[in-house]
Amino acid sequence: MTVNDILSQKGNQVLTIEPAATLATAVQTLAQRRIGALVVTGADHRIVGIISERDIVRVLGEKGTAVLGAPVAEVMTRKVVTCGRNETIAEIMERMTGGKFRHVPVIEHGRLVGIVSIGDVVKARLSELEYEQDALREYIRTA
Repeated sequence: MTVNDILSQKGNQVLTIEPAATLATAVQTLAQRRIGALVVTGADHRIVGIISERDIVRVLGEKGTAVLGAPVAEVMTRKVVTCGRNETIAEIMERMTGGKFRHVPVIEHGRLVGIVSIGDVVKARLSELEYEQDALREYIRTA
């Protein structure tokens, strides 16, 4: 199973935010949409960062609520790990686990075409395991 399989099931919609938007705007968008991260894009629609719930909680703990007026660019994670449509679930899961992050933007020809979360990846992996288990049961039953 690949990233493309996940995107074909969940869709390609990615919510983005500009680096100059306030942290309060990011918080409001995350809460309204019930998502865990926003991809931060520049004027040319290229990824310049990612802002996640984890980033927000960390900075709120350090600086308090006054930081909500700060631009997203001051809080976002700048080193964004991305993937391609043809990468396998195992590859992405390993990268996410090793890097301790939960959202990976999907890039194709330099363009943002989707995003996968750790929840998407785990769900896909469980589906793979269930399929393998069913196939093994069928093999044993007919052997």
